[in-house]
Amino acid sequence: MDQKKTVYTAATAAVVACVVAAVVIRKKTKGEKWGKVQNLLTQIEAKCALPIDKLGEVAEAMTVEMHAGLASEGGSKLKMLLSYVDKLPTGDEKGLFYALDLGGTNFRVLRLQLGGKEGRVVKQESEEVSIPPHLMTGGSHELFDFIAAALARFVSSESEDFKLPEGRKRELGFTFSFPVKQLSLSSGTLIKWTKGFCIEEAVGQDVVEELTKAMERQGLDMNVTALVNDTIGTLAGGRYDDNDVVAAVIMGTGSNAAYVASAIEIPRLHQALPESGEMVINMEWGNFKSSCLPLTEFDDAMDFESLNPGEQIFEKMISGMYLGEIVRRVLLKLAQEQPIFGDVVPTKLEIPFILRTPQISLMHHDSSPDLEVVGAKLKYTLGINNTSLNIRKLVVEVIDMVTKRAAKLAAAGIYGIIKKLGRDKIANKKRTVIAVDGGLYEHYAIFSECMENTLRELLGEEVESSVVIKHANDGSGLGAALLAASHSEYPEVQ
Repeated sequence: MDQKKTVYTAATAAVVACVVAAVVIRKKTKGEKWGKVQNLLTQIEAKCALPIDKLGEVAEAMTVEMHAGLASEGGSKLKMLLSYVDKLPTGDEKGLFYALDLGGTNFRVLRLQLGGKEGRVVKQESEEVSIPPHLMTGGSHELFDFIAAALARFVSSESEDFKLPEGRKRELGFTFSFPVKQLSLSSGTLIKWTKGFCIEEAVGQDVVEELTKAMERQGLDMNVTALVNDTIGTLAGGRYDDNDVVAAVIMGTGSNAAYVASAIEIPRLHQALPESGEMVINMEWGNFKSSCLPLTEFDDAMDFESLNPGEQIFEKMISGMYLGEIVRRVLLKLAQEQPIFGDVVPTKLEIPFILRTPQISLMHHDSSPDLEVVGAKLKYTLGINNTSLNIRKLVVEVIDMVTKRAAKLAAAGIYGIIKKLGRDKIANKKRTVIAVDGGLYEHYAIFSECMENTLRELLGEEVESSVVIKHANDGSGLGAALLAASHSEYPEVQ
């Protein structure tokens, strides 16, 4: 009996020892795997790092490219396009003005009644219209006829609150957010379509002329006074509210910047200097590229697989269109190196652009103790179930790295503009206001806070108190109507 008991006890002890050993090995293996994941992420973070001196180099490179782009056409990656906007709104404008904002699958029509310095915007109305998909790839006449018909219907609903003086035509500001070669304030030829549009016969045509002919076919008597993009519209709207606005930045699905340049500092301006002595420059800063930029294998691969490889490099690093995709690529790399989401790489994680920036914003702002939002987004967006708190924290760490890199680069870009304007010096403490619009800036608080804090750090204590970042809402609509007013053909309006 004692012998049997001894054998049983020994066997039990052996089993327990095996179980304990297995647990220890499993923990050790798990610990080793986790260590490898952390090491890999540390390496990626080092490549994305942007200490303040590095950001200073990016800003300096931006300023150098701005000078080169103003000196000669094609002299820089920055297009530095002449907008022919030489009179920004002052607040004195009076009268009825319209705007048409075409920049995607929807367009907006808007009207303003302006009452001068005292009345400001007396009344404002707008309407949004969806463009049927077949018109985005059909004929030019069909698209512009659809737009003109919607505009004509909107004009016909004009109430008595909106007053057009006798003998005066209605005037329109046209925001056209596609690549255009600007020929004058109110004309420009389409370079190419983006955002799902593909109407070949319109490429190379003057878009203002196309719209004007379509309005004539609708019996609509209206002048297109200004052709602008959303960034210049934002600058105009910002200046109307605050006379110290000198630049505008769009931080949304895409990104761009515009600023007010002194006309004598534009060598390639081969015409008489405007009376104001100023000209708004559309930088097209999304195309900025420099050896100072912390490009990674993920940026390079995404760019290579894009529709425009080698172009819009800065935009691909900082805008809302791409942040979620960069995060996805980093997570995929980690999952391929180590089984952080299970032994098999999740199928959905391999789908390009499945992870969008609004989703990473929600995860980034998750303040619940167990990161419930992160767990839910991984489950429902990427099909990754039962994630541990450590894995969720890892995901947030990746999002934080990608988002803050973008925010810091955006700040460096703004600092580059401030340097170009000579407003980065202690001796020149003019109030400097930068108008910013776009969903990324407006809705992604961690992004906007990081961008503003980084800009303050770049400026230094002495200068940062005179620089203001101001949210300018709806520049693309309101700003276009205001530019129609400031460039009205009727002098008494201004």
